Amino acid sequence: MITSAIVAYLHYLSLGVIFASLATELFTLKSELTVKLGWRILMADIAYGTAGILVLITGVLRVLYFGNATAYYLAQPLFWVKMTLFFSVGLLSLYPTISFLGWIKNLRQDQVPELAIDRGKLLQKIIVTELIGFSLIPLTASMMARGVGYEWWQKAYHHWLG
Repeated sequence: MITSAIVAYLHYLSLGVIFASLATELFTLKSELTVKLGWRILMADIAYGTAGILVLITGVLRVLYFGNATAYYLAQPLFWVKMTLFFSVGLLSLYPTISFLGWIKNLRQDQVPELAIDRGKLLQKIIVTELIGFSLIPLTASMMARGVGYEWWQKAYHHWLG
């Protein structure tokens, strides 16, 4: 029971770190960057990626060992919505991450990262989209835990396939 509680805690903590990291990136990303701000954004992105991996690992552990039966999750349509959101946001995050990693050479030489205005605005839009996507994931989890959509899914499944 204690292991289940720890896994759940790490899962929720990881979500919090994801939100904090993305918010840090969003509010630090300015047209006039400094070396210090560049490092802050890069460190926030590393925290974001690490937390994303941890939320995935703890989520898998919860589905397989510490939550309801695995079949329960797999039969829930909102589980699949949640997974689609998670992996879509994860793929979307590759662009900012690759951009920020490209700054390392300049930052190590104590030079300000190059950031064109258009690219900065695009990065901000992507980060806002990531924040929205990650905000919807706990909502889908909460709805899934309460069985929202399950009856509709079962009726549709039996109507079309059964």
